[in-house]
Amino acid sequence: MGIVNVEDALHEQLRKASKASYRSINAQAAFWIRIGMLAELNPQLSFQQIVVRELREAGVDPDDMVVAVE
Repeated sequence: MGIVNVEDALHEQLRKASKASYRSINAQAAFWIRIGMLAELNPQLSFQQIVVRELREAGVDPDDMVVAVE
């Protein structure tokens, strides 16, 4: 494990996003890094497609998580 230096403004955004996502600051940073890496490697995929792919690879059926909107 290493240390990543980020500017103060980005760290503040990480802190805020981690609260909203119920993740630690480190987990939020890792999530953003992983999603960003996957987006660069798969530019044809949208954010939602990347997340669905990652959920399926983790054994989660995203279709079971869809909430009906009326």
